[in-house]
Amino acid sequence: MKEKPFSKYQILANVVMIIWTLAIILPFILLFMSSITDENTLVANGYSFFPKKFSLASYSYIIKSGGQILKAYGVSIGVTVVGTLLNVLLSALMAYPLSVKNLPGRNVMMFFVFFTMLFNGGIVPSYIMWTGTFHIKDTIFAQLLPNFLLSAWNVMMIRTYFTTSIPDGLYEAAEIDGASQFTIFWKIVLPLGKPILVTMGTFAGLAYWNDWTNGLYYIVKNTGLYNVQNLLNQMVQNIQFLTQSSNSNVTAAASTIPATGIQMAIAFVAILPIMLIFPSFQKYYAKGIALGAVKG
Repeated sequence: MKEKPFSKYQILANVVMIIWTLAIILPFILLFMSSITDENTLVANGYSFFPKKFSLASYSYIIKSGGQILKAYGVSIGVTVVGTLLNVLLSALMAYPLSVKNLPGRNVMMFFVFFTMLFNGGIVPSYIMWTGTFHIKDTIFAQLLPNFLLSAWNVMMIRTYFTTSIPDGLYEAAEIDGASQFTIFWKIVLPLGKPILVTMGTFAGLAYWNDWTNGLYYIVKNTGLYNVQNLLNQMVQNIQFLTQSSNSNVTAAASTIPATGIQMAIAFVAILPIMLIFPSFQKYYAKGIALGAVKG
């Protein structure tokens, strides 16, 4: 059977998608190429996909701090995994009762959840609360609890999905069969809610991995609890201090450090795990959508 030729709309759509894909991929390639470019070449000619001279001095500088990097990666991975699981679980536990249409006071509780998206106490009151009341300063909880553990936006998105995508007949049938609310939540709501839970989990995981503000605010003395972002930010600050120092000996030593190249290498090292993990995570995301699409 003869295949139909592509229509002009299909060709246009393919061209647009190719351009969009290149716009996403090319900056990562440029970032990597800049990180392996000789410092003098980088300063003289700027960023290029085809540098005149290559150098691994930037990565050599980072490798010298290998122990710190590995420890920071361990903190980032642990906090991201635990924080994402807690975020999804707590958000789902809060969203489920809000999706029950006959729950007394449901609209009032929903208003308070929405209210937190519009107004908050600010950085200073939050800092006083977390350090003075919960005493998380210089502990691993400083990387885990503030800002990302529970999101009103996630709760609203999950609650909307539960309300619109899970038939009320399933709840009624489960209650007739004698199922408790916990059983309904665990056996019905969570399996059918996998698409939204996986999506919100992805957002939470990226937020935890990319976060550097919690470490900046709450990790002061125990720098061993720095995550990757905090450690790499500290390395950039150290390089800037050396290059701007008034001490001639320090300045002479700093002149041999590929400052610009190190910043590019640091950025690439920070995003590398996400680039490697996310494609393999896609199949689980697709599987979650397929399982969640089964309706009763």
